[in-house]
Amino acid sequence: MVQFDEIIGRKGTSSVKWDQIKTIFGTEEALPMWVADMDFRAPQEVIEALKKKIEHGVFGYTTMPDSAIEAVCQWMEKRHHFPVQREWLLFSPGVVPSISLAIQALTEEGDEVLVQPPIYPPFFNMVKANNRKVAYCPLVLKGNQYEIDFDAFEQLLKTRNIRLFLLCSPHNPGGRVWTKKELTKIADLCQTYQVWIVSDEIHSDLTALPNKHIPIASIKEEYRDFVITCIAPSKTFNLAGLQASCIIVPNPKIRNQLSRVQKRQGFFQLNMMGMAAMEAAYRYGEKWLDEAISYIRGNVELVKQFIEKEIPSLKVMEPQGGYLIWIDCRETGLTDQEIKERLLFKGKLALESGPKYGPGGEGFVRMNVGCPRSLVEEGLKRMKAAFSKD
Repeated sequence: MVQFDEIIGRKGTSSVKWDQIKTIFGTEEALPMWVADMDFRAPQEVIEALKKKIEHGVFGYTTMPDSAIEAVCQWMEKRHHFPVQREWLLFSPGVVPSISLAIQALTEEGDEVLVQPPIYPPFFNMVKANNRKVAYCPLVLKGNQYEIDFDAFEQLLKTRNIRLFLLCSPHNPGGRVWTKKELTKIADLCQTYQVWIVSDEIHSDLTALPNKHIPIASIKEEYRDFVITCIAPSKTFNLAGLQASCIIVPNPKIRNQLSRVQKRQGFFQLNMMGMAAMEAAYRYGEKWLDEAISYIRGNVELVKQFIEKEIPSLKVMEPQGGYLIWIDCRETGLTDQEIKERLLFKGKLALESGPKYGPGGEGFVRMNVGCPRSLVEEGLKRMKAAFSKD
């Protein structure tokens, strides 16, 4: 796993993570461990597939090849035991556009969309941008992990004009991998109250044992009538800049509704580089992924041990999936603004601020450890300096 130790210079590559640090955080000196992309080179098979396209030299209109569709289906069945049929697939530049698409296709202006904060900000941002109303059902923190308040969840479905529920599975920023029991309860309630589910499963491939990601649509055949599943190789293989994702829609009526809105928007196909990368990643990237997960778990363990020993006023919510760590800073007694300023200007470390994730995010920060271990070690030193009392 030596490949993951390699420091790859990203400054000057138009990287949002590295080159937008001054614009977003107001300083160029901070180490960026914020936005969710990794600092690892993509699998060599993906690089070779892109080279092959470039060397061909003709970049005309391209259709999605059958081999790429087969690669997606095979990946879902092998990795997640979800037998996806090829006709269920639609494609999108990303999961966030897919969420917006579903909101437009399945709800009307003024309808409510349910989310579970603290949550990935585009969940509520896309709801608001499409003139729908956000209904919040905050997660409950128990034993340093998030749980769902099912009484509140059902009460909202029962009493409010909720047409759509946005599920984050695994959860971002908390890293919870929902159990089969939890997912079944969610689906049963949404079925009872006739609420569509859009399940963002973009972090699912990065689940670490003994946890097991279960696609909610795979649990019962009847769930497939009202569940839309969003996946992508972007987080899994660090391919976000190639803008390629899949929407799994078993219900033909919903699929036609989504397709009609896509055509109205003028979207017809992914770019050829995204197609090539997606196919190569899903077809050949499993060994790379397993090694990446193992490496990331080492980074997570390092963060846990360091903070427990060196910064005991902080508490780490260990992610069950993904490379994002949600850190509880509330025992410091600092405000969110003070936490941000200490990290940026005393520690010179750029992390995501908790309030960005909605109600319940106050007093937390999110740290990305999808990077070489030496950068994690440097980030932890800076974090210790930020919270030191000198």
